Amino acid sequence: MSNRPVRVRFAPSPTGPLHIGGVRTALYNYLLARKLGGTMILRIEDTDQNRFVPGAEDYIRESLEWVGIELDESPWKGGPHAPYRQSERKPMYREYADQLIRDGYAYYAFDTPEELDAMRERLQAAKVPNPQYNSITRAQMRNSLTLPEDEVKQLLDSGAPYVIRLKVPRKEEVRFQDMIRGWVVVHSSAIDDKVLMKSDGMPTYHLANIVDDHLMDISHVIRGEEWLPSAPLHVLLYRYLGWEKTMPQFAHLPLLLKPDGTGKLSKRDGDRLGFPVFALEWHGTDAETGEPTVSRGYREEGYLPEALVNFLAFLGWNPGTAQEIFSMQELIEAFSIERVSKSPAKFDQNKVKWFNEHYLRAKSDAGLAPYLLGALAEHGLACDQAKAEQIVAVMKERVSFPQDFWQEARYFFEAPTSYDEQVVAKKWNPQVSAALAAYADALPDNSEPSANAEVLKALFTQTVEAQGMKPGQVLQALRVAATGAAAGPDLFETLAILGTGEVARRLRTAVERLG
Repeated sequence: MSNRPVRVRFAPSPTGPLHIGGVRTALYNYLLARKLGGTMILRIEDTDQNRFVPGAEDYIRESLEWVGIELDESPWKGGPHAPYRQSERKPMYREYADQLIRDGYAYYAFDTPEELDAMRERLQAAKVPNPQYNSITRAQMRNSLTLPEDEVKQLLDSGAPYVIRLKVPRKEEVRFQDMIRGWVVVHSSAIDDKVLMKSDGMPTYHLANIVDDHLMDISHVIRGEEWLPSAPLHVLLYRYLGWEKTMPQFAHLPLLLKPDGTGKLSKRDGDRLGFPVFALEWHGTDAETGEPTVSRGYREEGYLPEALVNFLAFLGWNPGTAQEIFSMQELIEAFSIERVSKSPAKFDQNKVKWFNEHYLRAKSDAGLAPYLLGALAEHGLACDQAKAEQIVAVMKERVSFPQDFWQEARYFFEAPTSYDEQVVAKKWNPQVSAALAAYADALPDNSEPSANAEVLKALFTQTVEAQGMKPGQVLQALRVAATGAAAGPDLFETLAILGTGEVARRLRTAVERLG
């Protein structure tokens, strides 16, 4: 087992947008594969054709590409174990279901929906908790264990609808070791006779997933905690199919909780609390009204993929050090399943924002300038690269998202039409107005941002003191007159970028309007 090549898989269902918890599962699989020199596989689990949503597969692909998870084998990349969509692998599952029947580990069940409902109603009336089709109730149902052999053959030959169910033993302990939780022991009486093949000939997830993991030689199954109750059933299937010695190692990841820790994080929680729970924006349809819906995405809201990856890695894992900022390569080097917690992880939206601010500020001015230039182009405004780099350099400590550059830097391109009312009420008076007018007159009449911030500051101090005032009495009024805002980046750096001619014009306009 220790010398076995590491092969992991992420196996989402194309039933809608990929939840952020699914992205974390894919990330942990990817980190382990890369850490141990293994293979990362993506398999589409589309056995439930009734829940298939057009566009979901493309959305999964784009989401993983955006966060930087590279796939070695997938439906769109191919590989030695193709096809990678379960719907395209349908013929191969039947032989394993038939093998289980031949070996006495599965059986045909001919019960109608009405008979199944009646069984559940009987059990509920008898106060049986969690009514299910199991080792006890199957004795009263219509299946190949209770019907005469000739009747079973007749039903099969006539094309009567049936499903194939796993024959779970009545009194047996099912044990397996989870890499995160240690030994897990479940009594077989708690496991129902799950359907393995549906009446339409499609396998259920349980059979298809075991067959595919075996045929694709998967060494580790890293998946969400919600699959933990199914794991004993899967262990039985490995045993009954004769594959127990090559069964993958299991690791069930902790749940992602709402920020207040009260339950599992859902889309509704994100909508209510004002943050996305999907990597990318999703355009869907409301199940009840049929109306188009849009679900928010981290990409569209201005989050950088490296920030989201860094944040998700820490939702259940820690490196055992004080380091918080990790590139993908550093995460690969530091990652180990042993340091994944079994305790649920609270989703902290403020933390992902903190990561985003860090990664944004770590970018070069040349790397940040396109965010501003793109927004300017949308508003029909022109700006050269050099000026854009100057602006983002003074603004980047004040922004959380790329789109903030335009919102925060708008006054570099549009003269203020209104002024912060509180500053005007507290700081503006005839003396201040006179000092600003004098400063406007003292500024060189240039239209280009050629002045040095220190020179502009020295000239301001000299001019204000000549008016019999202290610079501190006028500074905030100067900012409001030039930008309209009460706060911003370094004031004289801002004035230098605006250019002395533009500053002088804005000061004179403010003096004229505010008196």
